[in-house]
Amino acid sequence: MRVLVTGGAGYIGSHTVVALVEAGHEVRVVDSLVNAHRASLDRVRTITGVDVPLHVTDLRDADALGKIFADGSFEAVVHFAGLKAVGESVAQPLRYYDNNLGSTISLLQVMERHGVDALVFSSSATVYGVHDAVDAMPLREDLPLGAVNPYGETKVQIERILTDVADADDRLRFAVLRYFNPVGAHPSGLIGEDPQGIPNNLVPYLAQVAVGRREKLLVFGDDYPTPDGTGVRDYIHVMDLADGHVAALAHLAEFPGANAWNLGTGRGSSVYEVLHAFERAVGHELPYEVTARRPGDAPVSYCDPGKAERDLGWRAVRSLDQMCADHWHWQRDNPNGYAAD
Repeated sequence: MRVLVTGGAGYIGSHTVVALVEAGHEVRVVDSLVNAHRASLDRVRTITGVDVPLHVTDLRDADALGKIFADGSFEAVVHFAGLKAVGESVAQPLRYYDNNLGSTISLLQVMERHGVDALVFSSSATVYGVHDAVDAMPLREDLPLGAVNPYGETKVQIERILTDVADADDRLRFAVLRYFNPVGAHPSGLIGEDPQGIPNNLVPYLAQVAVGRREKLLVFGDDYPTPDGTGVRDYIHVMDLADGHVAALAHLAEFPGANAWNLGTGRGSSVYEVLHAFERAVGHELPYEVTARRPGDAPVSYCDPGKAERDLGWRAVRSLDQMCADHWHWQRDNPNGYAAD
């Protein structure tokens, strides 16, 4: 299948490009490179032996995007492109609404003009909002949506746009993938997560502590109603996540309209469990300090991934130890990310 991957030079996008190529798809990437690196696709070529074309374009430029579609004869789109930092979205909400909604609307319009009716959308667990009750877990796809920050709200609104557009045209097939906490890297260590500035998430922050770029890990609260007092999240290996996109693409024809699936392990891991798993990967203890809770952090968040297994034949298979080992392999071999390239 000829597939266009938007945001394909980013963290999850580049790993999914590898999985798509290895599954036999013909892939092109469009990416503005605002939060990504051209070098990631050079390394995808090293991993796969395939030179994946990159179009450096903002999706909101409909004319430029239309030329890419006219040249590519695509059969499907996998849509990752978008801004994704929660804190930044709170400080710059208009930028997030303009970029994330505007790029998706432009993409859908160009798809319509070129007769492309299949799309896999990168959504997020943020669409579920914050559920404070531990007994509210696991999160299932039929829960009402309710984001608590502008980034999450853009995901909610895009999901609603996709539903409305699909309801108006029964030829359309949209897979909405709500994933939880992607971590890890390709086992080669050639591609991985390279956050800009201070990492917002636990594992990339731990990786930078381990490689000496950060002094210590800050544990935000150890008095939650969880087994060890720290927050619990559903972490998923980025290659399991990539495989989920390939599975969704393969099954799109069976699910007309817009349909949502959770991609996660169905199991939560605490901050301390992740810390100790990363220490095992590194081979020594890592410094940390317990500090106050962050406002808005839920004690527990993990999903029920059963619908994806039933419908798509997909489930996460990689362990927390493998996630940390692969993430450390990437960070150890690339202490400054892609900066050297």
